[in-house]
Amino acid sequence: MTKLTENLKRMLNALAYAHAGENLPLSEKGRYLRKSIAADLGASSPAAAPVAAQKQVALYMGSEMPEAMMDYAVQTCVRLQHGLTVLTFQTEGHARELLDRYAATLASTGISMQLVSLAGDPLVGLARYLRRHPAVAFLVCNETGFLGRGFLNGTQRQDLLPVPVVLVSPHRESAQRDLPGENAGTQRVA
Repeated sequence: MTKLTENLKRMLNALAYAHAGENLPLSEKGRYLRKSIAADLGASSPAAAPVAAQKQVALYMGSEMPEAMMDYAVQTCVRLQHGLTVLTFQTEGHARELLDRYAATLASTGISMQLVSLAGDPLVGLARYLRRHPAVAFLVCNETGFLGRGFLNGTQRQDLLPVPVVLVSPHRESAQRDLPGENAGTQRVA
């Protein structure tokens, strides 16, 4: 019964975060997430499971790492109690430079992170890695990056990837158009 209660609480909290993420201005989202994550860590800080045995959120990192994307990944990993796998086609040195500014955040939240450098065609390399690692729940990528733009423009086939893809918009103005019935200016995460 306790496991059911914990799962229901996690689901409701995730819905609350999604609601806040869609309705708060960008300037307030970071503060809200940091405050909520700190409160969660104060309430309970579960021991981190080994990266290989733990469910993972995969984050596709191109030549940059927008803060909004890392904030989303950290918040999601904390909420779902998943580890973080950063997938990149950059050199390991360049990728570490981009990730260094988030080291303190990852350490303070207890998120286990691994960096994986891939080679070859981005979509084929990602698909190959994701098929071989069933612990990955979904892939997060930048809506305005190479992969995200390809999905939105229809030049990349998302059906080649064996996991759902979450596109995170690093800017107030989303690359997607507002759907009928939505508030104008609402930031969307696909």
